Amino acid sequence: MARARVVLWDFDGPICRLFAGHSATRVAAELVEWLEVRGLHGLLAENERGTSDPHAVLRAVNVRHPDGDLVAELEQRLTAEEIRAVRTAMPTAYADPLIRTWTATGARLAITTNNSPRAACLYLTQRDMLGCFHPHIYGRTQDLHHLKPDPHFLGSALDAMGSEPSDALMIGDSPSDHTAALRAGVPFLGYARNERKAKLLGEAGAEVIVGSLEPLLRAVRSRA
Repeated sequence: MARARVVLWDFDGPICRLFAGHSATRVAAELVEWLEVRGLHGLLAENERGTSDPHAVLRAVNVRHPDGDLVAELEQRLTAEEIRAVRTAMPTAYADPLIRTWTATGARLAITTNNSPRAACLYLTQRDMLGCFHPHIYGRTQDLHHLKPDPHFLGSALDAMGSEPSDALMIGDSPSDHTAALRAGVPFLGYARNERKAKLLGEAGAEVIVGSLEPLLRAVRSRA
């Protein structure tokens, strides 16, 4: 943290729980149902049809039917659901003051997320924090090959901000965040709101994992 001049944030997890009041499981089920109604359930394996992760549905379809109108429409439907979820998203404890304090001390912040950048912008606008990140918000487009663990979003942020990877820090809550940071050469700090998340990050090789952002806030304030 001491040498980080640029902080790359994952969105859903470290900043908020996007689907806190708008079930991700239901969104995934509705995407599966939308495919089934069109006779396209064969694009999904049985375990994928029962997933609670809407991104898993999107990835699976993209693998078997890449770069087509089907993927584009499915991505648009997921974007609409993420935007709807913003209304009931729950802020991660200490995230808001940490973001504002880090910005006030001169750090430059960016969002690097597999969620829609439109959803991230809407959430940040509602929390009066868009100015802490704008215009550096990098997220999912219809080119799904760029989703993390691919480091594309991180590289885009670093290039736009004129930062070397060693001068940055990535905060994420998933193994794909850690892998993307590793591939980009960016130091990684894992955030895990429960033991399951911590276990997954640890198994992925994350060396530094916190269960709360409060120690980060104290550290930033101590240097202000």
